[in-house]
Amino acid sequence: MSSQHPGHESAFEPHHAHSHPGDAAGHGSFKSYMTGFILSVILTAIPFWLVMSGMLDSKLLTAVLVMGIGVVQIVVHVIYFLHMNARSEGGWTLMALIFTIIIVGIALAGSLWVMHHLNTNMMPMTHEMMKNMP
Repeated sequence: MSSQHPGHESAFEPHHAHSHPGDAAGHGSFKSYMTGFILSVILTAIPFWLVMSGMLDSKLLTAVLVMGIGVVQIVVHVIYFLHMNARSEGGWTLMALIFTIIIVGIALAGSLWVMHHLNTNMMPMTHEMMKNMP
């Protein structure tokens, strides 16, 4: 037994599982991990199928759908595998989830902007443009 106060732990004694009020951290169950895994597989297969089958005629619509599904997949990973929810850590993990969504949105928008400008400014010229080259 420790000579310290009952509520304090010693660094020399092993940590025992305590339930602290307000610490409702979700430690995933087998069911939640399987749900996350199945959703991840589905959310990976759908964009692959959309691109490989050429189902949609519009490349813009295909790109928007693939990016949207990618954002949903990131949220699925954060919720099911990183166990972020509104209850754990006093709501701070929910703030981290919101921050993650904002950063992913900025990264996707920036990537599209860069790819659009590379396509517009760096792609090979037409045959007529090549005739006029020095």
